[in-house]
Amino acid sequence: MTSIIVRGLDESVKTDLAALAREHGRSMEAEARDILTRAVRRPNVGLALMKVAQGLGGFEEFTTPDRDDRARAADFE
Repeated sequence: MTSIIVRGLDESVKTDLAALAREHGRSMEAEARDILTRAVRRPNVGLALMKVAQGLGGFEEFTTPDRDDRARAADFE
């Protein structure tokens, strides 16, 4: 198993990580491992949509309307 060292971690991040670890009943190391594992295995929505589109024949026949409207400033009054 590979090990990493994280230098320059903000103290508030360390404090929050410790709090999360306590909430989940595990060590900070186990908490960090879980967070990193979930982050890198999170599905990429864009790639998933692209695969679905490819399975349906792609976007070759997909047309978009011409945009001729002008941007307006928001009126907050």
